[in-house]
Amino acid sequence: MGQLFQLDGKRLQEQYIRHLSGFMTWDQLEHAEDWVLFPENIGEYLSLDEVCLSQGELYTVLTNKEAKGKKGALLAMVKGTVSEKVISILEQMPIRIRKKVKEVTLDLAPTMERIARRTFPYAKLVSDRFHVQQLAGDAVQQLRIEYRWEAIDQENKEIEFAKEIKKSYVPNILENGDTVKQLLARSRHLLFKQDTNWTPSQRQRAEILFQYYPLLEKAYRLSRKLSYIFSNTKEKGIGFTRLAQWYNEVEKSGLKTFGTVSRTIQNHYQTILNYFDKRHTNASAESFNAKIKSLRAQFRGVRNVEFFMFRMMKIYA
Repeated sequence: MGQLFQLDGKRLQEQYIRHLSGFMTWDQLEHAEDWVLFPENIGEYLSLDEVCLSQGELYTVLTNKEAKGKKGALLAMVKGTVSEKVISILEQMPIRIRKKVKEVTLDLAPTMERIARRTFPYAKLVSDRFHVQQLAGDAVQQLRIEYRWEAIDQENKEIEFAKEIKKSYVPNILENGDTVKQLLARSRHLLFKQDTNWTPSQRQRAEILFQYYPLLEKAYRLSRKLSYIFSNTKEKGIGFTRLAQWYNEVEKSGLKTFGTVSRTIQNHYQTILNYFDKRHTNASAESFNAKIKSLRAQFRGVRNVEFFMFRMMKIYA
């Protein structure tokens, strides 16, 4: 715009910020770097999450689901994830309007749960199903990575032995053309997918993988079963029974990588079970975080946090 009218771009930007935008008279400018709050955007169903805004700085973000990521979606942004600080900001909203909140979706972080319970004492808390599923997926990948390091170590030993006996090293090639090390590296994506969605080459690779590593197949099946429970259960009582059965299967499997997953479900079972009431997730918060990152990319980073918050207010509050 500055080049079009033969004006200095930086001067035009500065004049826009200081004189044309209304930024300098914004009623939240004084504390915008640390927090912004818009009580008028409160609704019955909220999402609570965190986002990296600039230079690794985390902000706690509270949004209204009913706004669907548009005008009126942003309820609050607070620098940091320290629960007491966030609570002190959110409690500036009168208790009479905080009582309107019926449900808050959030991840499995204890700080987020503490914020939600203290600020919205009458709301039901719902742990995001995708964070639970991600833990199971991570447990599968951890086992795959452990096997891959073993395969790399074994290959190094074979190379060293070949040098000692003065022979060239010839790796063992599997029927699909992979070495064992390559098999484990290239199986990463197929272990995230439902087996019905595998391509022919992925199916062949999975068959060889599970033939060599049956424990990895057991972990994969447990992960997919957990996903099936969340996707195909519509009643809370049935969800409770199926999760209990899944928990027993994990204990019988003896898979250490799934120990953390099962304990997490046990420690958060009430908020996880609340998902089956209305099947709400924290996807709206993840979507809003993506919008923040997109806006940040348009700004080519966040050099002026206060003005960035002002633009957020204009678009989403």
